[in-house]
Amino acid sequence: MKCLLLLFFVITACAGGVLKDPIQGYKESDRHILMAGDGDDSLHLVDTEEPADTEFIEEYTRNPANNAYWLFTRSNPTSRQVLVQGNSGSVTNSNFHFGKTTVFLAHGWNGNGGNEMNRMLTQAFLQNGDVNVIVLDWNQLANRGYTTAKGGTAEVGRGLGRFIVWLVGLGMSYDRVHLVGFSLGGHLVGNAGRETGSRVRRITALDPAGPLWDSDRNRIVRTDGRYVEVIHTETTMTGFSGLCGDADFYPNGGSNMPGCLVTALSCSHGRAYEYMASSVRYNHLLANQCGSLSDATRDRCTGSLNPMGNSDLNKSRAGIFRVNTGRNYPY
Repeated sequence: MKCLLLLFFVITACAGGVLKDPIQGYKESDRHILMAGDGDDSLHLVDTEEPADTEFIEEYTRNPANNAYWLFTRSNPTSRQVLVQGNSGSVTNSNFHFGKTTVFLAHGWNGNGGNEMNRMLTQAFLQNGDVNVIVLDWNQLANRGYTTAKGGTAEVGRGLGRFIVWLVGLGMSYDRVHLVGFSLGGHLVGNAGRETGSRVRRITALDPAGPLWDSDRNRIVRTDGRYVEVIHTETTMTGFSGLCGDADFYPNGGSNMPGCLVTALSCSHGRAYEYMASSVRYNHLLANQCGSLSDATRDRCTGSLNPMGNSDLNKSRAGIFRVNTGRNYPY
């Protein structure tokens, strides 16, 4: 019933000229759109011309302590330890191990450090390997209106970058850093990598947000890290549709994920972190290389196989790729 009501709402709204039909696709000139958040399965009506609350953004980003960093390891897989930038004792007295790979996770709009995306990915990475997982919680800003959250994304990312630089100064290695961000978090981790001088080993952007990012110089690009990959799962409205990494994966063509209704933008959007978690555990989503983005969307890719996602820090293959998945986990 919920899905039928959503479909009715979309059709009615489009007929009245209120917002853009997600099936037709988003353009930068569209004012009212349906946007999937990171905190739940609902869609939100967004006015892309709503002024961002710059005063709140400046107040929030001025204080690094507003970004919380939660450490999870195999010794504390579900109980967080809080790391505080500038307080080396918070690191040395924690379960953080400088010799292990460190995975950073960044949520998106309307998300928080304890949401499903972070829980699922934290569990997958810890089950797959003995690593440090650090969850960035920036929910105070992320849960503002979309234009405000979007407006502060880059600076929060730069704050994460400075936190990483600080940890490197304590003994962590850029060679063992993997940044993973979902939705707005996809652009956030790009800015974090850029802040380190693009020295982090790997960045994975999970369906990075699309609206208002086309011409934004702070969006994720392939030079933000030593290897940047992007997984696109909702290219019609919520996610970024264009190429932006060394490797760009378009599972099932980049939209309308199997098991999701055509109008269920939040479902397809969220598949990005579900595919990532599954690939970390099983490394089974093998994608064919494509000759072009058009080939990826039309399922005309016959090139050699390349794994999508996973936890391998030594990935280096560049290009456009497509994999067709199943409807249910592990896909």
